[in-house]
Amino acid sequence: MSKRFHKELNEVKKMILALGANVEKNVRMATDAIVSCNTELATKVKKTDYEIDETEVEIEEECLKLLALYQPVAMDLRFIIAVIKINNDLERIGDQAVNIAHRVLTMSKERMSSCTYYFDYSVMVEKVKMMIRQSLDALVNMDVELAISVCQQDEAVDNIKREAYSAIKKSMKNSSDQLSYLINLFLISRHLERIGDHATNIAEEVIHMIEGEIVRHGK
Repeated sequence: MSKRFHKELNEVKKMILALGANVEKNVRMATDAIVSCNTELATKVKKTDYEIDETEVEIEEECLKLLALYQPVAMDLRFIIAVIKINNDLERIGDQAVNIAHRVLTMSKERMSSCTYYFDYSVMVEKVKMMIRQSLDALVNMDVELAISVCQQDEAVDNIKREAYSAIKKSMKNSSDQLSYLINLFLISRHLERIGDHATNIAEEVIHMIEGEIVRHGK
């Protein structure tokens, strides 16, 4: 394969890592807004999402160009395919950050106190942020063990979502005047859980890229 191909391949790698950093930043702002009910952070997440969308399109176009021009095989082919899929998952994570920001803005109009009223999301937030960080580290370092670790953490996030559902459902019976607030509070758990799912998808693609084995669907 030509030197030009590998130079362009490295550029794609830089682009996907830059996208990952941008997505991490938006997730951090969105999740910080949950705890503090910070509407300024939530608004900033919504306003900057277009940058993630634009980068996602650019990366896909670059990957398709590499496939068409150079027809790579083996590891190079798996890398490009993985980047296309990871690119999509990162954009979806960015969308979930926007969804969280929207919930925070809605909740802030209904209750001026902490958005964690009735349920504390701090543990779930830290877990999904770690999953994103580790899945990207696994990509950078080609670390299969770290990618596997990310996949194994997904169940813990699912369990917290179930805890949130039980706690908030119970609160609904005693706080009928806060139903809208509580529904939005529960939806935050769904958005966080989806972020964990997308981080797991990224880790699974890293495993496939390195090992050549498809490990989706709990395989």
